[in-house]
This record gives sequence, C-alpha cells and structure tokens, in this order.
Amino acid sequence: MVAKVLCVAGARPNFMKIAPLLAAFRDATRFQARLVHTGQHYDAKLSGIFFDELGIPRPDIELGVGSGSHAQQTASIMASFEPVLDAEQPEGVLVVGDVNSTIACALVAAKFRLQRPFRCSVGERARPLVIHVEAGLRSHDDDMPEEVNRKLVDAISDLLFVSDPSGVALLAKENVSDPARVHFVGNVMIDTLLGAKERAAQSKVLDVLGVRGKPYGVVTLHRPSNVDDPVNLRRLLEVLDRVGERVSLVFPVHPRTRQRLAAMGVALDEARWKVVEPFGYLDFLDLTANAAVVLTDSGGIQEETTVLGVPCITLRENTERPCTVSDGTNQVVGTEPAAIAAAVEHALSGAIGKRVPPLWDGKSAARIRDVLETVFAAA
Repeated sequence: MVAKVLCVAGARPNFMKIAPLLAAFRDATRFQARLVHTGQHYDAKLSGIFFDELGIPRPDIELGVGSGSHAQQTASIMASFEPVLDAEQPEGVLVVGDVNSTIACALVAAKFRLQRPFRCSVGERARPLVIHVEAGLRSHDDDMPEEVNRKLVDAISDLLFVSDPSGVALLAKENVSDPARVHFVGNVMIDTLLGAKERAAQSKVLDVLGVRGKPYGVVTLHRPSNVDDPVNLRRLLEVLDRVGERVSLVFPVHPRTRQRLAAMGVALDEARWKVVEPFGYLDFLDLTANAAVVLTDSGGIQEETTVLGVPCITLRENTERPCTVSDGTNQVVGTEPAAIAAAVEHALSGAIGKRVPPLWDGKSAARIRDVLETVFAAA
C-alpha cells in the first residue's frame, strides 16, 4: 500500500518550504504527496509567481479561502479542509511553518477519523498522522499570532521536524521528547535558497534599481506590532530614514504596510529610499544577497541572510530563530533608535562573521522524505 500525504501550503513563506519537499517526495516509494493550497495568500504578484519560480506543481486541491480576520480565516480554512479529508482519506497531513493555514489544517486532521484504519511505524491509526515541518520554534512572545499557532500545532502533531538546533531541547521542555516523533533535519527553506542562488544571480533587479556595485540596505516591515500603530510606524520610519543617510535603502512594501503608509499620508524621501512593489523570490534573493545590510521584522529573512552571509538587523524584541544570532549574522535589536544605529554601524564595519547553523546544507527535504518512508513502511 502507498500512503497518501496531503501537503498544505497557504502563505508565501509556506511556498519556499513546500517546494523542496514536493521535489524530494517525487522519489518516495512508500507514500504519495498531493498539494493543497488554501489560498490564504492568493494574489498572483505575491503568490502565483512563487509557483513558477520555484517549480512548484499546480495544486491538486485549491480551497480559495482568501483574507479575513484571524478567526474568520482560520474558521474558513477548517470548514473548507474537512470535506477534502473526507474525499481524500489521507494517511498523513503535512503542514509547514506557523500561519493560519498551518493550525487550521492540523487541527482538522487531528480530529478526523478515517473510513479505514491503517498501520504505520507508530502502530494502527484511525486518524491521519499530523506532520509539522519547522517545529520547535518559539519567540516566547504570546502577543504574536504565529507563536500561538506554533505551540498548538506542535502539541497536536505526531511527527515534528525541527529546523533550529534549539528546537529539540525546547520541545522536550514542553514534554515532547519521544525520538520517534521529534527529528532535527535542518531547514527546508535553505534547500530552496541554495537551489535557487545561481538562477537568482542572473536577475536584473540591481540594474533596474540602479544599485549594482553600490552599498545599499534592504528594509522589510509587516509585523502588526510595527506597522499597525501609526505612532510606532512613524517612529520606526524616522529611525530608518536616518539610517538612509548612512546607506541608501530599498523598501519593497508589503501590501499591509502600504495601506498603513497611505492612511498616514507618509511620503519617504527619494534621496534615501527606493520604495518599490514586492519582488518575486529570485529577484528578492539577488537583492538580499548583494545588500550591505538588511533591516527586517521577518522570520524567514533572518534565516536567508544567515546563509548568504549578509548582516541582518531584526526590528523586534525577540526571535524564534535563535541560531541566526548564535550561529549566523543576525542582531535582534528592537525598535529603539540608539540600538538600531549601533547595530547598523556594527553591521557595516564588517565585524560580523559568516557562520551557518548545522544541517542547513540543502538536504533537509531529503531527510524528511527518508523519515516518512520509514514511518509508512508498515502502512
């Protein structure tokens, strides 16, 4: 018997994680993977292009849920995903990351009873195995919606694939320590990055922006704590504007952030800022790889800059990816002006070395495939 595994993606960060998994799963013999796209992010510019650039096959199933509040979106995904489980009767549901699609589909799968039980390495099952890729990440900030999602998904998952070395010990503190469940496999996002570096280097984005051969910084902002409060956002932009006097800034503006800027009537000085629409994956990878410094509140960019050897300044009070600080190029500084200014000077001084965390080597998806082959061998 070949087991069926539904692989769920719904938001842009998911696509970079799901691409290498689907590629590795094509060689699987014990299970068959099918892609479910929830439609949490559904616009062609920010989502569709990722499918083309990363070679992701068109989804087998599309839910098309669209946007909404956290509660509305999560509920809509759950209601749409349950009939899919009923029709597909999968032996496994694989979710990635920490977005609403992740918790919604994991929760539905954890409660779903199959028409026929099956056997796997953990014994006889009446429910699909819930498989979480990128388990064990914690910011220790419960005001982040993603932190709630991470905790809940890890608590109900049967298999947890860990990307940050600290994740295994952290899960053990939460009483998830069974070695049959928890596997440190490295970071699948780095599989995507390493596989795309050569193609990204052919991008013309630096020429289009007029920054090739010049020092520049990249800014990304989208966290509610940074952009939803006009006072906080204005103060942060004032700090970054002073950074722009030191090094010009390229600012691909997230749709959420663009709405906030428009509502505030903010216009950034073109002498220091290049305000642009968001890029596709390959263009943004080339832009990041050649930057003198990146200032961001994104989690994934902390990982990418670490592997690229580019100094990263995280504009948050915490990170769920501590190895990017201990074994990478990341500085977590918050939003205080003095701390940001000092971090920029440190980054531009060249004092930040190039280190890469263990198992961030481009082979994480293959490790996950090998574990799942063993798990489903008895199916």
